[in-house]
Amino acid sequence: MSPKVVFEDDHVLVLGKPAGMVVTPAETQKEETLIDWLRENYDSSEYHSKEAQDRMGVVHRLDKETSGLLIIGKTDQAFANLQKQFKERKVKKEYIALVHGHVMEAGRVEGGIGRNPRNREKFAVLLEGKEAVTEYEPLKRLQFTGDRLQEIFSDFNKIQMRKLSTIHYNLFTLLSCHPLTGRTHQIRVHLKYVGHPIVADEKYVGRKMYRLDKRWCPRMFLHAEKLGFYHPDGGKWMEVESKLPEDLREVLNKLTSELAN
Repeated sequence: MSPKVVFEDDHVLVLGKPAGMVVTPAETQKEETLIDWLRENYDSSEYHSKEAQDRMGVVHRLDKETSGLLIIGKTDQAFANLQKQFKERKVKKEYIALVHGHVMEAGRVEGGIGRNPRNREKFAVLLEGKEAVTEYEPLKRLQFTGDRLQEIFSDFNKIQMRKLSTIHYNLFTLLSCHPLTGRTHQIRVHLKYVGHPIVADEKYVGRKMYRLDKRWCPRMFLHAEKLGFYHPDGGKWMEVESKLPEDLREVLNKLTSELAN
């Protein structure tokens, strides 16, 4: 699946990245990356600095399984300007996540993030980690009905179903997340840290929970929904939005409001 153009002019390109697409090429990466796609569809001669050329103007990244908005500077000037806005925390980012458990009120996580010393492919909240701040707000508390749970886990025996009940597996919350910094895996790590890991997050939800989640959620439920920034040519404030993709909407259709009978 290719990225979708959400906004474009002579200076800025905003793309909707599909889940499953890696942003940056690597030696181990065989599938087409977002930067590969940009090289095929856009002229790299607009860039003179090596960094802008290497990155095709990509200012920030999204994890492979995260869908949603990415901003690209189409010229050296736009690339540098947008980089500066991210560094100075002027860019407003909003993500939608479905997490385990009921989150009763808005919160703020301030916890430095660094590589997990026990697993270098993961990150964790560490005293010596880089500063990271995430704000979150519950949009809707959701749950499985008993019938739906029975349908998804139809092969489970009574003991296994009782265990699902014991761990309150049927409770979930749709969150709006605002990362004020841009650390790798930041939202994922911070939500796990406060006891509400993202549904179907293979790295952070835990192996057993991941296997349960994958029965009804095809991929990690995290979507970069909104971006606000100052246009690099003229400084006008802009906001762009990417609606929740169909695969994630279908996941939400399997859940009901906590108020439903």
